[in-house]
Amino acid sequence: MDFSYQTTPMKIGPINTSKEELIDIAKAWLGISLAFSFVLNVAGFSFIEVFALSLATVGLGFLLHELAHKIVAQHYGCFAEFRAFNEMIIIALLLSYFLKVVFAAPGAVMISGPIGKRRNGKISLAGPLTNAVLAFIFLMIFFLSPESMLKVLAGVGFTINSWLALFNLIPVWNLDGKKIWDWSKAIYLLMLAVCIVFFVTGMILKISF
Repeated sequence: MDFSYQTTPMKIGPINTSKEELIDIAKAWLGISLAFSFVLNVAGFSFIEVFALSLATVGLGFLLHELAHKIVAQHYGCFAEFRAFNEMIIIALLLSYFLKVVFAAPGAVMISGPIGKRRNGKISLAGPLTNAVLAFIFLMIFFLSPESMLKVLAGVGFTINSWLALFNLIPVWNLDGKKIWDWSKAIYLLMLAVCIVFFVTGMILKISF
């Protein structure tokens, strides 16, 4: 796999990265946050306020999702860096603006190194599992918070992270779900069941925007 345009290696704590990766992450984060802002409908909030909410909730979910992939891959001794897909960011923006549908594939962690089906499955599982954990944390905050900005943020965080986990579990193309399914169908079905429970919980509690 060609990483020839990686020119500025950096280290943030124990994590190997580069200037180019940080730029690509920022680009994808802003793009996907803006896409969600076109879809989210939070009563009483202006578009700028919704965008700020999206940056905080999508940003946390997106960054930790990709960081989880990267950390597990580097644990296995692989080279792993995020690369933004410019065309997919544009498609996501167009679909969300005109059709109110978010296609969340702004980029991916590119991995180079000795990985088989089992390791690839574990690396892939790390992303949606992170979103599922975040969704649970946001749900607990939602339950424990009085009517406030924090409750709204928790509700948006729960919705977005549940959606990101479920979307990435679709077992097609280069999505995480395909690699998890190829590695362990039992773990895939367990993760899918958890995400469906979150989805149904959101519908019952009407945590949707």
